[in-house]
Amino acid sequence: MTRARRSAVDDSVTRTALLDATEALMLEEGYAAVTTRRLATRAGVNNGLVYYYFGTMDGLFIELFRRGAERSLDRLRAALRSPQPLWALWELVQESSNNARTMEFTALANHRKAIRAEIASYSRTFRRLQLETLSDVLKGYGVDSDRWPPASLILAMASISRFLHIEEAFDIDIGHRELIAVVEREIRALEGDRRPADDEAVDTVAGRRAS
Repeated sequence: MTRARRSAVDDSVTRTALLDATEALMLEEGYAAVTTRRLATRAGVNNGLVYYYFGTMDGLFIELFRRGAERSLDRLRAALRSPQPLWALWELVQESSNNARTMEFTALANHRKAIRAEIASYSRTFRRLQLETLSDVLKGYGVDSDRWPPASLILAMASISRFLHIEEAFDIDIGHRELIAVVEREIRALEGDRRPADDEAVDTVAGRRAS
């Protein structure tokens, strides 16, 4: 008897189930808890399928990271297209810095060079996209690029958010509220008060109709 061929749909469902199981275990117990046996049990498949679909555990982690990074890129593009891109970016980097998934991959990168290289590659993509868009935005706001280079402002927003999150993990919050207020005061000076998302959607639609 010949074995029935798996369909593309079956492959997609099984592959997604393994990625979902990996992400769930990482968030619940940390990346060290991710083993082929536990993944197979969680996804309800044979543990040999981990290597069938991903080749190695590094391959599995890389594919999971790429899936999340591509989703984050989509959100970043939407944020940068919004009527208030600085507010949108600030909220996005705060959420990303507070993301347990991000922290787990950062820890994992200390032990797996392939993951480190993948994170570095996507980080450069994110930074270039931010710089390309916000350089024009800041210029339009009249910001002096010699005094305030766009790259430095973008990096400052991300760095502040990440450092505050690291301190919060150790129950340190002295000065956090004040620093956040300073950042948001400067954003407000350029873009006004943060408007609700529904207002942004209306502005975006109106802008598209006008163009």
